[in-house]
Amino acid sequence: MGLLLPLALCALVVCCGAAPPTQQAPSPSPLLSHSCNSSYVLEVANFVLQDINRNRKDGYVLSLNRVSDVREHRQGDLGSLFYYTLDVLETDCHVLSRRSWKSCSVRYLHLSVYGQCKAIFYINEARRIFYLAAYNCTLRPVSQLAIVRMCPDCPGPAGLSEPRVWEAVTESLAEYNSRSTSKYSLVKITKASSQWVTGPAYFVEYLITESPCAISQASSCALQSSDSVPVGLCKGSLNRNEDDDTEKLVWVTCEFFKSQVPTPGGQNATANQGPTNLPKEEEPRQKNTARADSPAKAVPEGAIRCLPSLDDEDSGQSQGKGPVEAFPVQLDLTTNPQGEPLDVSFLLLKPVEEELVVLPFPSKEQRSAECPGPAQNANPLILPP
Repeated sequence: MGLLLPLALCALVVCCGAAPPTQQAPSPSPLLSHSCNSSYVLEVANFVLQDINRNRKDGYVLSLNRVSDVREHRQGDLGSLFYYTLDVLETDCHVLSRRSWKSCSVRYLHLSVYGQCKAIFYINEARRIFYLAAYNCTLRPVSQLAIVRMCPDCPGPAGLSEPRVWEAVTESLAEYNSRSTSKYSLVKITKASSQWVTGPAYFVEYLITESPCAISQASSCALQSSDSVPVGLCKGSLNRNEDDDTEKLVWVTCEFFKSQVPTPGGQNATANQGPTNLPKEEEPRQKNTARADSPAKAVPEGAIRCLPSLDDEDSGQSQGKGPVEAFPVQLDLTTNPQGEPLDVSFLLLKPVEEELVVLPFPSKEQRSAECPGPAQNANPLILPP
């Protein structure tokens, strides 16, 4: 018994002196933060948005309102992957015009369409590669309840299938054809709004194509099939007098799209233009004049999702549908926190395989303290939360 006590004490000393089990510290995120207002970030954002607009075949050109967030994942000699979140506004230029968003005007507040885009953009400056790997955007019209409170007499959206809308299209297109040597037919109505002036006034926008019909057939050949190639966008209006419905005022103007001459690689000539003067930030960067020629498989994955006004969805909450996420933009090429390989061999024009590591898109909670940046239009009605 006398020996047991010293042995027990020795065991206790050994246990107390043992080092506690080590806890592995979490590995730091490889994503680097930037200021959303830096000249470099804004210059790259410009080209991200240009590529998003260039990839689209329908809808209106989106303009940059502000950079909401940006992260960079540097990957050695292969360059960097950037994760951009952009707040955008719709302009009055159709995407088929191929105009730069900087040369387009955003819509008046009462007819605004606003939203958010997430994009993954690859830059390898040494090899002059600037490539939009993927994007997704969600858009909504501005709250009409808020607009009516601010401006009860402002024009409001009208249904594209309303008889008065079709009348405005038909009358304005007939007016344009009456003074044009070439004749055009309707392909698609893209926008419509209405307002009470001296009577009901309807404002319309629509795509047109060259008409195969003679002038005498105009009434029976007003609408072409939806797969017809649009050649221009018309904006027109029809205003009737309240006291005399036969008295009407018709206005119309049409903008024709520039022909897109394909390059030998099958892309538009403008698709090979890259940043020409990216400013320096944090470490030396090279100036670049072009991107690598991109084969057909380099077309980015992406979509534009158009949702109704939050006014319409908010009404569903009272019916037990729960809260509505204002801009549910998802862009996860992977959900693996360690990342997944992204093959970019086709961009590097080398016989060997080259892979980047793409990570899950960073959440809003991870946003840099220097983001979001200042907005071009800071009205809260057109800023995503």
